[in-house]
Amino acid sequence: MLGSVAVHGDLPVKSSTPEALWSARSVRVLRPAAVNCQGLDRRPLLDGFSLRVPVGSRLLLVAQPDASASLLLRALAGLARVHGRIEMAGMSDPSREGWGRRVAYLGADPGLYAWMSPREALHLAARLAELPHDEAARGTEAAIEHYGLAGSFERPMVRGGPGLIQRVGLAAALLGDPEVLLLDEPLRALDPDERARLLKIGGSRRTVILASRYPASEGGICTGVALIRLGRLAFAGAISGLDARGLPLSMRGIEMLAAATAGAAG
Repeated sequence: MLGSVAVHGDLPVKSSTPEALWSARSVRVLRPAAVNCQGLDRRPLLDGFSLRVPVGSRLLLVAQPDASASLLLRALAGLARVHGRIEMAGMSDPSREGWGRRVAYLGADPGLYAWMSPREALHLAARLAELPHDEAARGTEAAIEHYGLAGSFERPMVRGGPGLIQRVGLAAALLGDPEVLLLDEPLRALDPDERARLLKIGGSRRTVILASRYPASEGGICTGVALIRLGRLAFAGAISGLDARGLPLSMRGIEMLAAATAGAAG
């Protein structure tokens, strides 16, 4: 259905949040939305935009113009002001306690000070997310291994270049185990294989929205796709619809799928 993207899989889904409905039965019966935005308006990039993303989805977000997708993710993260209603993981107020544990955002520029070491950056991320010491220590140890940080952990990130900074940025975003992860053109400094490995993010209850100008590079990472055209939702559905019609995972292919779906619905 336009405006809603299917839940990824049918696995038990858990949450640390009391308001959430992320149990396996709730997902099957109630289809709770991890992201629900209604009537977002900041013209010309968003013009009454609405989208519902069920918990556990892996959604590829493409847009014409590209800036619409970036603005949407920043608005969902509470970093940009738009008119309309936004609810993320059961919360609608970014200033409310616990927001930083439920929602994480990573842009093309991770926003980290390059003079910091990975250790300092992860320590700061843990403090901002108000993680207990033991949880932060476990998460940091796991990040060192998963993101290959051991050899550079105590050195300024600038010595490792943009690729290291981007890996640390993703590690910091995931340190608090967020329920919703918003990614805007992430990890472009990495080689394609390493980028694909790191963006196959686990967690059956975690919802990931990835904005990209290069859809073909996101193959195998996302299962759903949404197209923003002229500030409005033009299409939302499964990426498998492209294969079913012999269409490529590209902007042109997504546009053709949107047109074919609209024609069938009409």
